[in-house]
Amino acid sequence: MKRSGPGRTGATHAPVRAFVALGSNLGQPVATLRTAFEALDRLPDTRVVARSALYRTAPVGVRGQPDFFNAVAALDTALPARALLDALFAIEAQFGRTRAYPQAPRTLDLDLLLYDDGTVTEPGLEIPHPRMHLRAFVLVPLAEIAPAATIPGRGRVADLLPGVRDQTIERLPD
Repeated sequence: MKRSGPGRTGATHAPVRAFVALGSNLGQPVATLRTAFEALDRLPDTRVVARSALYRTAPVGVRGQPDFFNAVAALDTALPARALLDALFAIEAQFGRTRAYPQAPRTLDLDLLLYDDGTVTEPGLEIPHPRMHLRAFVLVPLAEIAPAATIPGRGRVADLLPGVRDQTIERLPD
């Protein structure tokens, strides 16, 4: 666990396991995702403890945009859930993310999927991520690094994979 220091926020509680989905379909998405993993590992009081392979998927919703590249990271973090989400938004902004409209193409998308074993429902923050159980681009990389993880109210990640079997997802070579 990283310790507080200059420019670091002090930890407010014991570390928990959190999972973050990464996605990109503008610019150089593969390079962006690799650099984004490094940015996650530089967050205060946070350490990347596992990362999935990269996957290529068709965009959801808005048609006519480039394919997405996706991955999932497991973090051990002492940041509270809201502070972690704010840090994810700050990383997105560093990568040039804009929010022109829902499901728009993006340089980087970071979604807080799970935070410890808990649930959070507050303005702008819902954990578990409300649609994660419906999306192969989240479940497949998450199952790669944490098949026994449980999505509160939905079940074990590995048990949810058959529900997204009809969605095309391609693992990139390492």
